[in-house]
Amino acid sequence: MTTAPDTVPLPSGERIPLLGQGTWHIGDDPRRRADEIAALRRGLDLGMTLVDTAEMYGSGASEELVAEAIADRRDDVFLVSKVLPSHADRSGTIAACEGSLRRLGTDRIDLYLLHWRGRIPLEETLEAFAELADSGKIRHWGVSNFDASDMTDLVSIPGGDGVAVNQVLYNLTRRGIEHDLMPWCQRRGIPLMAYSPIEQGRLPRAAALREVARAHDATPEQVALAWVLRQGVQAIPKAGRVGHVEQNRAALDLELTPEDLDALDRAFPPPTGPVPLDIL
Repeated sequence: MTTAPDTVPLPSGERIPLLGQGTWHIGDDPRRRADEIAALRRGLDLGMTLVDTAEMYGSGASEELVAEAIADRRDDVFLVSKVLPSHADRSGTIAACEGSLRRLGTDRIDLYLLHWRGRIPLEETLEAFAELADSGKIRHWGVSNFDASDMTDLVSIPGGDGVAVNQVLYNLTRRGIEHDLMPWCQRRGIPLMAYSPIEQGRLPRAAALREVARAHDATPEQVALAWVLRQGVQAIPKAGRVGHVEQNRAALDLELTPEDLDALDRAFPPPTGPVPLDIL
């Protein structure tokens, strides 16, 4: 049986939830606002206290919605946000972080990520991260959408070995990171955080996925999410309704057998060589 742990350790030793909540496209439609806030709050009740957002999401609308959802529970939440690469020089990163703090209604971000690698030298971004950490505005920093070669570049820079997390696209249909990036991060104790772990609900309904789901009285989406969580890869699925977030939480308790994993490997084969990093 493969049962996911409830938490994973950061390089600092701090443990954070394995299963969190994503907010990409949350806050885009005012008509859904009440449902989305209720879903986020229900997720907190269920222990999904890692909440991921970004300045890019709805040009700040997602951060503002998150602020409302966590307003009276900030100390219970491990809050993640991101800086756009176009803002990632030293002064731009600091200004972007301060803007996110205002929208989020908080004095600190628990994990602040460079959303993807751009043209600004990483040294400048790291200088800003260090200043933000020294001032208490961020507690940890990390990156998103970094491939193995990007991570190698990062840790070669003074201070780059302080990276706490790499957030990447990973699910049954996007397994390229298993060839080199995942082993690289595992050797160094750097957690991977999977966004779109069920491909934004678009995973193909392969017969093997349906059969595994049927054997566990689960949905194919729950099986796909449990598959991501099975080896300690964090996941941040989005849920805009209470019922959806409850279904996501149930995936944490879903035990996949070796036979299940073999069937899923046959339906969704792992990479046999290097694969360019997938990005949505």
